[in-house]
Amino acid sequence: MSPQSANQNETPLPKNILDPVLMVYRSTGIGIFGVLMRWGGMPLEKIALFLNSSQVAGKNQFRQSIQLTFADGALAPYRVVGRTSIAAWFFQYSVMGMAFQFFDRALSEAFGVRPMYYGKELMDDPSIVTSSANEDMGTKTRFAVKTAMAPFFAAYLETAVANRAEVERFFGPKKFAHMERQLNWNTARRFLGPAFFPGCTRNVIMCNTTFIFTPVTYRAYFPQEHKSSTSLFWFGLGSNMFVGNVVAITQQALWGRSLDYMAAGENGARNINYTQVIKDGLKQEGAKAFFTPPKWFARVLMNAPAQGLLPWFYNEVLPIGEGPVINFTKSVYGAISNGASSSNDIKPLVAAAPKPELVTTPELATTPRLK
Repeated sequence: MSPQSANQNETPLPKNILDPVLMVYRSTGIGIFGVLMRWGGMPLEKIALFLNSSQVAGKNQFRQSIQLTFADGALAPYRVVGRTSIAAWFFQYSVMGMAFQFFDRALSEAFGVRPMYYGKELMDDPSIVTSSANEDMGTKTRFAVKTAMAPFFAAYLETAVANRAEVERFFGPKKFAHMERQLNWNTARRFLGPAFFPGCTRNVIMCNTTFIFTPVTYRAYFPQEHKSSTSLFWFGLGSNMFVGNVVAITQQALWGRSLDYMAAGENGARNINYTQVIKDGLKQEGAKAFFTPPKWFARVLMNAPAQGLLPWFYNEVLPIGEGPVINFTKSVYGAISNGASSSNDIKPLVAAAPKPELVTTPELATTPRLK
């Protein structure tokens, strides 16, 4: 390596450059991960969507959902996936990751508290690292408020990006297009899509599980001698299955039932009345309308491969590539900095060059000559 290249790699990156670079890298990685996992799990997603709707009832609901999923053939679940869904998956996961990082950092700066734990910090021994224990009550309160706000903002953006495409996969592109024409919504409502409220609430729950509950509890309570990439993998999966999805399944069921209510109107579409949806569900099936073991199991099958493995991928896999990304950014930044320095160094040399002195002779007072 040449001395110049070495100097470029050793050039320190300012924080206002390093943070956005890492944010984009992590968000892009999460987006690609999300697309691959969600596309591969489309049959599971369709089973979960049918099971958490009013299209199945009574006994053997899981079997009914499977029959509806594959009613048009083995590849039927993949036929509802269009370019909109692929783009939405990418932006859903990348926006969720980027939005959480952005709001977590921005709110941490504004509130004067530390950001959420990440990467190797999860492996710290909390009995040795005592910085948080020495914080006063005001700092701990600000940290708690910031920690509650960041997932909410991130989940809102995630839902805004992904909900409409998710509804399209639920109904199919043609049927959903017909329903949108019947409803004649304005641009903002069409962009957010139907059943936005329960979809957003579900995503707030899952964002908290992935980025708050899993790292905080793993770092603080998991036995130090058993901390590893493998244990984080299974801990994150377990948190998703037995904590996040146990609560989120109620909102998933409300989302599915809301869409069924919407499709039952005259001309195939009507606006959603959440109060009526809840009353109808409780009247027909009681609490089972919103939570049953089969509903939870189907939700886990759909969600756990992508969302459950995300804490492990985010904290163990993504950091592997951060070193090369940082080194490449340093090289580019160093080259730009050195180029700017070289340009600045040339200017004094030009300025220091002696200027020709103009002199005149008495007899040729009007004719200057160089001395």
